[in-house]
Amino acid sequence: MPTHAEQRHLPYSPERMYALVADCERYPEFLPWCVAARIKRREGNVLIADLVIGFKMIREKYTSRVTLNEGRIEVVYTEGPFKYLNNHWVFNPAEGGGTRIEFYIDFEFKSKLLQTVMGALFNEAVGLMVGAFEKRARQLYGADGRAAGN
Repeated sequence: MPTHAEQRHLPYSPERMYALVADCERYPEFLPWCVAARIKRREGNVLIADLVIGFKMIREKYTSRVTLNEGRIEVVYTEGPFKYLNNHWVFNPAEGGGTRIEFYIDFEFKSKLLQTVMGALFNEAVGLMVGAFEKRARQLYGADGRAAGN
């Protein structure tokens, strides 16, 4: 089913990029088709989070278990319209500065109808995700990543 893997070099520190991706409650501010996000529970380095994805009249909520480890974020789907959804981010210092980000996601909707209707849109949104995080980092930290704390 739809899978997307991407690597990208960004001028921001691994710590800043990790913090940006870990702050899932802010996703509706900048992620395509993410209309709501809520942390249901925190247990140490694990979050149980709800995300609502939507396009036009379609809205679907799903719950994930998000494990935050230094330099790595793992997302495992637990409840909602998917048969499965697995996602991870890895943040490594890049040679010459900045971060090398590795992004991977694999998913399938339970319903064939939903897969047909939402699958292509969700796949398109997934393809835009790393770019959306890059744009958000540019807004927060500046274009060259040299603002204080990068």
